[in-house]
Amino acid sequence: MIEIRKQWTDSVRHTVERLMSEMEIDAELPSDALVAETPPNSELGDIAFPLFPLARVFRRNPAEIAERVAAVINEEAAGGKASAAGPYLNIKLNRPELIRNVLREVSEAGAEWVCSKTFDGSRVMVEFSCPNTNKPLHLGHLRNDAIGESVSRLLEAAGASVRRVNLINDRGIHICQSMLAYQELGVGQTPESVGRKSDHFVGDWYVEFHKLSERDPSAKERAAELLRRWEQDDPDVVELWKTMNRWAIEGIEETYRATGVRFDAVYRESETYRSGRDEILSGLERGVFYKDDDGAIWVDLEDVGLDRKVLLRADGTSLYVTQDIGTAIARYRDWPFDRLIYVVASEQRYHFAVLFTVLGRLGHEWAENLYHLSYGMVNLPEGRMKSRQGTVVDADDLLADLSELAKNEIVSKGREAEVEDIERTSRDIAVGALHYYLLATSPNKDMVFDPAESISFAGNTGPYVQYMGARISSMIRKSKEFELLPDEEIDVSLLSLPEEWDLIKAVADMPAVVANAAASYNPSLVVAALYELAKQFSRYYHDHPILTANDVGVRSVRMALARAVAETLRGTVPLIGVPFLERM
Repeated sequence: MIEIRKQWTDSVRHTVERLMSEMEIDAELPSDALVAETPPNSELGDIAFPLFPLARVFRRNPAEIAERVAAVINEEAAGGKASAAGPYLNIKLNRPELIRNVLREVSEAGAEWVCSKTFDGSRVMVEFSCPNTNKPLHLGHLRNDAIGESVSRLLEAAGASVRRVNLINDRGIHICQSMLAYQELGVGQTPESVGRKSDHFVGDWYVEFHKLSERDPSAKERAAELLRRWEQDDPDVVELWKTMNRWAIEGIEETYRATGVRFDAVYRESETYRSGRDEILSGLERGVFYKDDDGAIWVDLEDVGLDRKVLLRADGTSLYVTQDIGTAIARYRDWPFDRLIYVVASEQRYHFAVLFTVLGRLGHEWAENLYHLSYGMVNLPEGRMKSRQGTVVDADDLLADLSELAKNEIVSKGREAEVEDIERTSRDIAVGALHYYLLATSPNKDMVFDPAESISFAGNTGPYVQYMGARISSMIRKSKEFELLPDEEIDVSLLSLPEEWDLIKAVADMPAVVANAAASYNPSLVVAALYELAKQFSRYYHDHPILTANDVGVRSVRMALARAVAETLRGTVPLIGVPFLERM
């Protein structure tokens, strides 16, 4: 319906502009003069346009304008009938024609029905995740990953060529803090020797460092010395750094596989910070930057309201913005993009404003195509997480807990035989619950994650939407036992109930919902549409017989509608990282 609304908005605008020309009205029609609405009473029509804004343009009563526009549309337009109701122009769609077209297109395209060519030909790079190698992934990382992977899938569904990139934060004082604690308290231990997942093993030493620094304040200086030795390529320090980074990255990649996250290219700070430093020195020579008395290199951004920013410390060491400059340049060199989207928390807005401005001043025209997709904090009902105190919600533990809850639900309903592989199904439900809940909130807002609520099989949750897909899939399997008419013989006029029309509109809307979500980088639009579709079908399934309908014609056309809903779910839920389940 969203796409249909756009088509009708364009048609009404064309008609209004034609009348303006005929009446020699020398004015420009405002872009927001025509806004499609839903009439309060479905008997009035399916789409309504309030024409009050046109009164100033035509210098006539909007009711008169509505009559004239309706008359012209009814002479020319197909697919619907226009009528005037006071100052409103109402459009009543040709429902049988629309239903027939939707069912046919879904049947022919299958799950690809929801795809479009909105971004056809565009090259979009999406950076997300960007973990530190001093700790495992936690709930905050999971929101980042969910947004980045979903935006990537949405853009692909809209026709874009997408390159997922990750930046491993594998250098800096936080890495050396874990290294120092291990060096002083745990040398000789390995993840295997203590039976610990490798990234968790490294994270344990980060927590231990902060305990150590509370007992011994000089620990911070020893960690800083390790960083200086690392930057000077001390072989012993570099060897320890390589070992602990390998442990951390291997564990993090295992979590990526479990959550369905993947990357086309991985960059590492340790490989790009030097090139960033070279860019700063080059900019200094060209007069883009300046050197302070202490030797630090700065950029003056006061003219754009960003103050002054140090780009290279006096001792020559790099900052985050230094390596981000080098990384951005390397990425464009490796894969020239039309847009690069950084999925990073909202606290970094200033950082990216500086980064984009500095890259522009260095002469990189593509810097204007960089975009910071900022997202809000994810908290727990009891408050914020703190990684230094080891009080974060660990990603692996959370997935294990959600899987166990899903498994218990399956067992309690006695559906072990139906799902066949209970472990795999439980994990798919857990992943679906997690991603759906994390994406239900618009990215720019803070959110509270409630694990128990997310895994519920009722309400606005991933398992609820998954269950609707599995329910329809079960019905499709059973339909082979019933007499059904072939698609070309079904009578769409038998879908005459208001609930059936609502379902058709929801199915017809989905491609435009996906396209809008891709264009706005907002997966929550898809989550909302999926819940409405699942909820509508649940009510319809409960109130009206489908396979058990006595009339073969009714049974056949209702099954065609159910298949259209199933294919729409099958094509859409993976776009938000929710596995589609045939059995549940």
